Amino acid sequence: MPQQNSKKKNNSGSKKMVDVSLLEQVTPLAQQINCLDIERISEICVEKIPALVGGSFASLYIFDETSNILHLQKHNHPFLVNKIVSLNQNPPSMMAMAIRSKELILVGDIENHTKPIIKEPQRIFSKNYKTKNCVIAPLICQDKVVGILNLADNTKPEGFSNEDIALIELLCQLSGASIGNIKLFEKIQHQASTDGLTGLVNHKTFYEILESELWRSRRYGGIISLIMIDADNLKTINDTYGHRTGDKAIKKVSQKINECIRQIDTAARYGGDEFAIILPNTSLTDATVVAERIVESVSNSFIKFEKERISLSVSVGLGQYGANANPEDITSRSDQALYTAKQAGKNTIRIFESPNSIVAIGAKEDSA
Repeated sequence: MPQQNSKKKNNSGSKKMVDVSLLEQVTPLAQQINCLDIERISEICVEKIPALVGGSFASLYIFDETSNILHLQKHNHPFLVNKIVSLNQNPPSMMAMAIRSKELILVGDIENHTKPIIKEPQRIFSKNYKTKNCVIAPLICQDKVVGILNLADNTKPEGFSNEDIALIELLCQLSGASIGNIKLFEKIQHQASTDGLTGLVNHKTFYEILESELWRSRRYGGIISLIMIDADNLKTINDTYGHRTGDKAIKKVSQKINECIRQIDTAARYGGDEFAIILPNTSLTDATVVAERIVESVSNSFIKFEKERISLSVSVGLGQYGANANPEDITSRSDQALYTAKQAGKNTIRIFESPNSIVAIGAKEDSA
């Protein structure tokens, strides 16, 4: 009896030591996960969590709810991994199953797994592993899936144990909360920098980007072209059809502007019915081509009020500026050209060449 009691005490003592050791490993991980740094969270998910629970391979995907697509954030596989996974593919991937059920999927033997049944086209990746076990864990924040953590190849004889799963679920809960916070923070930042109606950058952000581009031009050399655009007859549309129809006109014009510019250009809602476009390292000739494209695109579009089609047009002013110009002068000069375009009959373009020379396309001089 004394020997049995001694064995029980030893077993109990060793279990406590394991628990304390585990707690010492989990606590700092939990603290590190609680952040707004996606790179740090990714490192923990792909390197530290697998080391803790005995998984050889890991991959972290971030879920874009609007497009129903998973984007690969980080992985430690020596072989190719899908960078994008659509939830709409057929048959659905295991990650799609985990997202829809919002539950962790533990697979002991992928070939004989029944809940859910994993067909061969859904488990092509398993040929890369030494074992047949894996875990697909959804990362959830406020009942919304924000990502997926995949763990595979636990080489222990029993595979992923109940203790391993409990740890994975705990750390995935914390990771999901932090990724959800990052998404919320990015959303708030985006809302603070963009116009709510059009999705273009707002007036404040426009000037911040213009300052930045001018600094870049001064440092590395280059020029900037600036296009100012005014939606024609917006007041008439508002007065005749109402402000909601006027908003539709603003949205349509902004959509056409976005379709006509490059990714490196910045389109902004400058205010009311006025827009501005920053074109880095763009000559006046190239900027004029963009302006012509916008005028044509808008004039070929329309909006509807009940059964009536309302035609749209814009007036445009633009100029090319050196790195030593200041933001106020740049906007003022292109705006001066815009004013001249409005006075010339709208649906047209005027180019600022100098304070005393604003010209129409192909004309020698228009007005001062």
